[in-house]
Amino acid sequence: MPDFNTEPSSCPLCLGASVARIHRSDDKHGVREFWICATCDLIFVPKAFHLNFESERERYLMHENDPDDPRYRDFLSRLWAVLKPILRPSDVGLDYGAGPGPALVAMAREDEFDMSAYDPHFAPDATALDRTYDFITCTETAEHFASPAEEFGRLASLLKPDGLLGVMTSMLDERSAFPSWHYHRDPTHLAFYSTITMVWIAARHGLHVSVPTANVAIFSKG
Repeated sequence: MPDFNTEPSSCPLCLGASVARIHRSDDKHGVREFWICATCDLIFVPKAFHLNFESERERYLMHENDPDDPRYRDFLSRLWAVLKPILRPSDVGLDYGAGPGPALVAMAREDEFDMSAYDPHFAPDATALDRTYDFITCTETAEHFASPAEEFGRLASLLKPDGLLGVMTSMLDERSAFPSWHYHRDPTHLAFYSTITMVWIAARHGLHVSVPTANVAIFSKG
């Protein structure tokens, strides 16, 4: 059982020490704590409450991510409908955190884009991380980042000089509403972002960011 008296030493995104507990839950998944950073506005779950790799994988396999499911495709199109019109026909992409059913890869290929997948559980071929891309998608993945500083650093490094990164994750700007927010109830969700957090990430990595529609952030390089 985690030591509830042990405070996290720093934020896993900006590495700042100005963090405070914002919520503690106790439900069918057990007890978890949630802390907020005063610097980058990230809300995060301390490592003591993270699932191990195998338990995390088992939870992901419970998700209904069928690439042929029109409802799932419609869900992913919230990002793809924004990103596709600003891509060039020759652009090459990566779906980072594609999951067990890489529907967005299928959708991009149907639209005649060259796109690969990477996922530490379901597509762990590290050679996909040895090149750079014109565009990267990261849908319903950033909330699973145990080390968002490392992950966003990697994503920025994988972009070509004029590349685009599309991130889709539920964002909450009214932090006082966090305790009643459904999104933190999934035990694999570890990091929770706001518009302020996305702006901080962009500034940290020399990117520009816009939020063209709810829960979608588009980062541009160069």
